[in-house]
Amino acid sequence: MTEEQLKVRNALNGLDAGLVEDMLAHGRVLEVPAGAELLKEGGYVRELPLVIDGLVRVYIGHEDKELLLYFIRPSESCVMSFSALLEHAPSRINAVVERPSILLLVPEPKLREWLRSHPSLNELFFRQYNDRYVDMLRTVEQVAFGDLPTRLLDHLRRLKEVTREEVLDVRHAKLAQELGSAREVITRTLKKLEREGHLEQLPGGISLKR
Repeated sequence: MTEEQLKVRNALNGLDAGLVEDMLAHGRVLEVPAGAELLKEGGYVRELPLVIDGLVRVYIGHEDKELLLYFIRPSESCVMSFSALLEHAPSRINAVVERPSILLLVPEPKLREWLRSHPSLNELFFRQYNDRYVDMLRTVEQVAFGDLPTRLLDHLRRLKEVTREEVLDVRHAKLAQELGSAREVITRTLKKLEREGHLEQLPGGISLKR
């Protein structure tokens, strides 16, 4: 058993053991570097990615602005890609690798077969549909009702939650892109949040205080 196969089994241990073996036999395990674009809006999904290790960011974009929808962590997949694949519809989202990741790519014909024969796979996607719905609802609420300091602080907390890092190595320009703002505005807002005691800006990144 290779190290990659062991990681796949550990990440998917909530699924039927026979299903995981079939996934390894018919899917592709792929190592992907940080920054790699997995899916672009308008593209078609031929293989469904399951994240075995690493982190993937899913967003919608317009010109140089983005709106984060959700992150895909180990043992999870992208429900928007899942929907596009089953419907043979163009993708409505973009997906990019946030940190070096290991993915298991599952071909569409086998996925349809497994959905019919393995209830545990259906349960996995039902749970993730609920989780992603909550994520996107939170994003909509922040955009509709939250001011920029609140949105920025919430975004940083989400980053800390998914990365599990005490110091977030994230650039002001990237935060501006993800929040649909300007870098100068983000810089001023970070200074304001720092004065209020919510965070500390360190040479290595941003540390949240509470």
